Amino acid sequence: MANSSAGRSSLSRAMDLLAAFDLDAVFLSVSQLSARSGLPLTTTHRLVAELVQLGLLERQPDRTYRLGVRLWELASKTPGAVGLREIAQPHLLAVHSRVRQHAQLGVLDGRDVLFLERLSTREAVVNFTVIGGRLPLHASSSGQVLLAHSPTAFQEEILASELVAYTHNTVHRPADLRSLLDGIRHDGFAVADGFLHESARGIAVPVRGVNNDVVAAMSVVVPNNDSSPMPHVRLLLAAAAAASKDLLAAYSPGSEDVAGGAFRVLMRSSEQSMAVFPGMPRAVSRPRP
Repeated sequence: MANSSAGRSSLSRAMDLLAAFDLDAVFLSVSQLSARSGLPLTTTHRLVAELVQLGLLERQPDRTYRLGVRLWELASKTPGAVGLREIAQPHLLAVHSRVRQHAQLGVLDGRDVLFLERLSTREAVVNFTVIGGRLPLHASSSGQVLLAHSPTAFQEEILASELVAYTHNTVHRPADLRSLLDGIRHDGFAVADGFLHESARGIAVPVRGVNNDVVAAMSVVVPNNDSSPMPHVRLLLAAAAAASKDLLAAYSPGSEDVAGGAFRVLMRSSEQSMAVFPGMPRAVSRPRP
């Protein structure tokens, strides 16, 4: 798309519109999109029409708009997020079957932890996490694990920013957070007792990929009580190690020679399905009229 007169591309402005939607704002009018994105109303009208034509937005009978299913289709083909989720999911399911609370998988995105998966039960303790949702790095166990294994310069950037205290337990002083991160690197796990809600305890461990880099955090959210977190820590460490082993196998040279080939990174199915999947005809995506 061509650059705008203000120096920002139409693509950049379209992204502002897509980012205006949130968990508590899934249907928005053009005027609401304009207000939430900060874009002029005329620009919003023009970009919304184009996004609808591309299937990235869908118009509702009441003249509001929602994110289009085309976005989900595109996102489902990303090996970085979806491949990681597919490979880690069986191990996360095993954790959830034992814990029967919340089990989740998160990755670093900007200054937040972005959750790719969350498994829960109706009777589980309070949790602010949803699939596709975000939490601040300093206040969540998953975020703390990811931050602890981030480059030093990025850690210093977070330490120098405003660290919001959500409860009286939240670590929000830079010196305290620095010490906490040192402990996480030394111990190999994070425990956040009542950092986001006083009744909830988050426990997280790193998931490692190629070159032993930390690519995700696997965590549980359980009741914050006097019980030892170590049984949950050991459960998570075993699951994360198994997920890391599968990640390494999926992305190692020669992995395309096994059933499913490169598609193994993106999907899991039956052995027979994976054996024939590479040879199946592919549907061609055609532009909308």
